[in-house]
Amino acid sequence: MTTRTGTHTVVPSWRDWRSWGRRLLSLWRRSLRFRTLAVTLTLTALTILVALVWMSLAIQNDLYESRADQVQDAAKRATQAAQTTFDAAVVEGDVVALQVLMDEVRREILSRQAGTTMVAVFRVDDEPSSIAPQGFEGGGLTAAMISSELQESVRLTGDRQWWQSIALPDGDDGATPGIIVGQQLLLPEAGAYELYFAYDLASEAQTLQFVQVTLWVVGLALLVLIGAISLFVLRSVTVPIAQAAETSAKLAAGDLAVRLPVRGEDEFATLGRSFNAMADSIESQIKELAELSLVQQRFVSDVSHELRTPLTTIRLAADMINDGREAFEPTTARAAELLHAQVQRFEVLLADLLEISRYDAGSVQLEVEATSLAHLAEDVIESMRQLSDQHGTDVRLVAPGGYSPVEMDPRRVRRIVRNLLGNAIEHGEGRPIVVTVDSDQRAVALGVRDFGLGMAPADTERVFDRFWRADPSRRRTIGGTGLGLSIALGDARLHGGTLAVWSELGGGTNFVLTLPRRLGDSLGTSSPIDVEPRDGSLSLEDLGLTQPILLPGREDRA
Repeated sequence: MTTRTGTHTVVPSWRDWRSWGRRLLSLWRRSLRFRTLAVTLTLTALTILVALVWMSLAIQNDLYESRADQVQDAAKRATQAAQTTFDAAVVEGDVVALQVLMDEVRREILSRQAGTTMVAVFRVDDEPSSIAPQGFEGGGLTAAMISSELQESVRLTGDRQWWQSIALPDGDDGATPGIIVGQQLLLPEAGAYELYFAYDLASEAQTLQFVQVTLWVVGLALLVLIGAISLFVLRSVTVPIAQAAETSAKLAAGDLAVRLPVRGEDEFATLGRSFNAMADSIESQIKELAELSLVQQRFVSDVSHELRTPLTTIRLAADMINDGREAFEPTTARAAELLHAQVQRFEVLLADLLEISRYDAGSVQLEVEATSLAHLAEDVIESMRQLSDQHGTDVRLVAPGGYSPVEMDPRRVRRIVRNLLGNAIEHGEGRPIVVTVDSDQRAVALGVRDFGLGMAPADTERVFDRFWRADPSRRRTIGGTGLGLSIALGDARLHGGTLAVWSELGGGTNFVLTLPRRLGDSLGTSSPIDVEPRDGSLSLEDLGLTQPILLPGREDRA
């Protein structure tokens, strides 16, 4: 058998070009230094680019115009000298003398004074003449290089100079920029001739290229230099800002001893001293509040413990009086009943206060054991059946999941369920209550849905506050203390779970308790039971479709 082992090659992040855009965008959003440097370099590069292009064009135009004026002056001087020589000559119909004069002017005047060897002369009149000398082409200038527009302009105007930019062959199948200048020249007894001078601008092109390269090199050097300077300046500015941001984050996370380093007397030093003074003030106030909270916790705990002994005595006495109330007068018997009920409520209140003080002190510990949430819910419903019967409320259990045992403190979870179910019975207006238990791979959940009056959104946000009641005038029938939901929320969080509520005026209330299957695991983003019920249009008649479901192995309790 042959075994193949696959290898995975890790590509460096700088070679993964597809992620560059995402990385740059993230860096742009998160780094003030990078954003400022990028904006500075971009604007600087645009400024340098505009300046270099403008300077390059200005130098190019100046070189070209200067050279054009220079060659026009040289061509004009040479033409005038040649015309002066022709005007002073006496030919008297001698063909040979005229040809000799033409050759002499070509050698001695045109080539020397014009500053170029590229000279061409053509006769304007196409009619045959016995005395007119032949034109010539010299230095590589040919009639094919001269445009018809330039030739026409020279032929039509006798005393005016014309010029044009052309591309001159350089001998290597290439071309160099050049200028051709044309003007008429009058020969004695022969008539008008076209005189053309061509000038090579290769040296000016090289000069322009050198200047442009120099400008671009200087521009790039300036960009790099400005970038380095900007980075240095930004670092001196952003490093204190980054330190302030990091220090403030640590302070917000609870590290009250962290402080900013202070150097010098500038604005950053002033900011550092102000920040440190603020941190000192916050630290002292938090310590004072912590000490005050500790004193309050100790006070509540001590008072609760101290009240237990006299309360036990009072409760025993109240029980004895309540047991013998039948022998009392009606008024005294009623007082004995009230005393017994309020002593019981006072005892519950003390127990809740002790539990709250344990939460505030952080001394609560879970007694974890594997428990089925569905079976626990059935036990709570059964234990509160008498209360639900007194209110005429039908409590129905729907348990598609939640049978498997999960890690929880059953005493605390049972207390949560009793509190939720008791509130639903008390405020459910005698209408049916649906208790739902379900689970998924991560969590188990229990929902308690009533169809009572419900609460307004503002009341729903405060339902877990201590001693808060949605309607203070509403009558309590089961002796609540106003701490039950607050303790229930603390028990749920202690398990790493959540306790959420949905309520609507006229639509009832739905509480959902969600617990992880194992303590310490994450719940994820959703619960097996929706907090907002999907039965928004459910009527009381439709509730008849929801029948009690017997739990496996619990038929004996049906």
